[in-house]
Amino acid sequence: MENEMNYYRFSRREWRRFHRDGLPHLTQAELDQAKAFNDRISMDDVKDIYSPLRHLIQMYYQQYQERRRERADFLQVPFQPAPFIIGIAGSVAVGKTTTARLLEILLTRAYPDKKVQNITTDGFLYSNAELKRRHLMERKGFPESYDMQRLITFLTQIKNNLGPVAAPRYSHQIYDVLPNEYDMVSTPDILIVEGINVLQLPTNQRIYISDFFDFSVYVDAEPDVVEGWYLERFWALLDKAKHDPKNYYYPYAIGDHQTAQNMARRVWATNDLPNLVDYILPTRNRADVILHKTKHHRIDEIYLRKF
Repeated sequence: MENEMNYYRFSRREWRRFHRDGLPHLTQAELDQAKAFNDRISMDDVKDIYSPLRHLIQMYYQQYQERRRERADFLQVPFQPAPFIIGIAGSVAVGKTTTARLLEILLTRAYPDKKVQNITTDGFLYSNAELKRRHLMERKGFPESYDMQRLITFLTQIKNNLGPVAAPRYSHQIYDVLPNEYDMVSTPDILIVEGINVLQLPTNQRIYISDFFDFSVYVDAEPDVVEGWYLERFWALLDKAKHDPKNYYYPYAIGDHQTAQNMARRVWATNDLPNLVDYILPTRNRADVILHKTKHHRIDEIYLRKF
């Protein structure tokens, strides 16, 4: 990784030394629940990677609460709790959802008296109809395809405990925002926000999404490796879609195999790869922790920000 000067680098073997016991072990069913579509994760990953990461986040969370109490004392005002917000960034198909879900489970275990929630920024994409109106359909996933003001307003309301607040939902089955469907976020103690855009710095905004984060993780892998996972996920989506005519991928699922493959490779080459290289990857060095993956979604290196 370039620009390592502001990060401590740990191998998997070195990082797993920070594992702390004390919490009940996850069951295989819980791990399967955390695993996103077509992703891979094992119990060894939980122990070697995510248990130390959970412990680190707990340290940040405790420091966050202490700072807020000290500020309230300084201002001579009553202490008002505010959600601790974690951002999870990285490319499409890299495993962000699995990381977010697993951290949600582990933090719920660590804080059984706290409310932990998890949302994705996919729902803050403009609808396909709006993208077409703005001539942005070919730029879906790029920064300009998101309703950033709506997302910032949402996070502002969350941080100020103005819940319940509605987070719009997105469906990969219909490849669009679900009209009038929402996940309600109501005064969480910890909120995990996952998305490709969460560490980006749009030039036309006075406040950035990352301004709301108290801890951030970037899930990293080489672009050619991510492309392989992207294509694996594409074929898995097609297999799931072949019995559902309402599914966005249905025409490709029942059509010519080579045509579908050509379409997937074209979308990666003209949309997802340029988005990764130009807009997502440059945000990597803004994260507190970088989880670097190799083939088979195995995390081999962990980077922890020094300053």
